[in-house]
Amino acid sequence: MNRYCLALDLKDDAGLVAEYERWHQDVWPEIKKSIFDAGIQSMEIYRLGNRLFMIMETDDSFSFDRKTSMDATNPAVQRWEALMWKYQQPLPMAKQGEKWILMHKIFDLNS
Repeated sequence: MNRYCLALDLKDDAGLVAEYERWHQDVWPEIKKSIFDAGIQSMEIYRLGNRLFMIMETDDSFSFDRKTSMDATNPAVQRWEALMWKYQQPLPMAKQGEKWILMHKIFDLNS
């Protein structure tokens, strides 16, 4: 199993943040299926202010390139991503078109 941690910001608007959280209380079944189909076994999103932190645990079939390719051909994922972009904004260091950014692990208590 592999673990990935990613970050993204929400727009700094309390109403939009609340809406974003409501959408994540009832994620569309097609979105959950696309996540599982990509080899993601577990996903959690945490929020502090307008900063989001995602933890994903994946099986060995997962790759970011494969997930991107699968998402590009999935109309439900495309609709979901367009909807979520209403609430999200790129991190200051994001490249053009980049949303969630992979974080670099700097400490592990068990290492």
